[in-house]
Amino acid sequence: MSIDIDNAVKELTSKGIKLPPQPRVLLELQKKFAADDYTMKQLATIISGDPGITAMLFKAVRSPVFGSKKLDNLEQVLMVIGVKQTYNLVQAVSLSSTLSDSARKAFEVFWTRSQEVAQIAALIAAERVSVCNIFPDQAYMAGIFHECGVPVLMQRFPEYCSRLHLDSACCWPSLSEEDEQYHVDHSSIGYLVARHWKLPDFVCQAILYHHEMPREEHGAVRTLVGILQLAIHYYHRIGRIDDPIWYKLRDEVLAELGISPDTEQEYYELISEQFLN
Repeated sequence: MSIDIDNAVKELTSKGIKLPPQPRVLLELQKKFAADDYTMKQLATIISGDPGITAMLFKAVRSPVFGSKKLDNLEQVLMVIGVKQTYNLVQAVSLSSTLSDSARKAFEVFWTRSQEVAQIAALIAAERVSVCNIFPDQAYMAGIFHECGVPVLMQRFPEYCSRLHLDSACCWPSLSEEDEQYHVDHSSIGYLVARHWKLPDFVCQAILYHHEMPREEHGAVRTLVGILQLAIHYYHRIGRIDDPIWYKLRDEVLAELGISPDTEQEYYELISEQFLN
């Protein structure tokens, strides 16, 4: 699938949909990384300039994937999460900076869901890295951003959350519903946000295709989509939420990741135990 980025952005703008600019915190972090000259203290000072991002990082580090640690300062958070993961989290949290108060509850659901899917995706990637060659930080980035088009639509359409029932973790928008009501969908917008924010190309492509197993894309893109699909399914399964889409994709996903259908239950138990403990 080929997308003319400039024309796609112009079309969104004509509908009143704006891609969020990267906030000052991200730009300052990028400068530090580009120069390859920074300390944890300097990074913590930059991040602490945004209270919302700081609060979200402290919330993230208390999750099981980072050992449920209770830390006292940002430097400790950076040490536990790691610089790459911290940057991914800062990017994702920044998407909420332009949301209205009425969308905050839905964003909290969105953020928690995305973070947990990202954690599960990282666990799958770590276990499958020798087979799939996707690293945990790459899978985590894709998980955090896989539905980053949703906050953009929350901002543009005040009724978006209530109409699609997004204040519940078991309800998430289908592409057909979005297209029918708004003539756009969160996967395409998410792809454009990811490109706009200069995420790796294969991650951008995985965001675009994360509701299907792409037939025209192979290698890292298809594998990363497979990891995302399995992580989303395990998120639903852990939460005892129905996941009808999984049964359409199951065989392709398991084959892509080198998991035998006969051992999938055992694999789920392995990943879910790591996630919950």
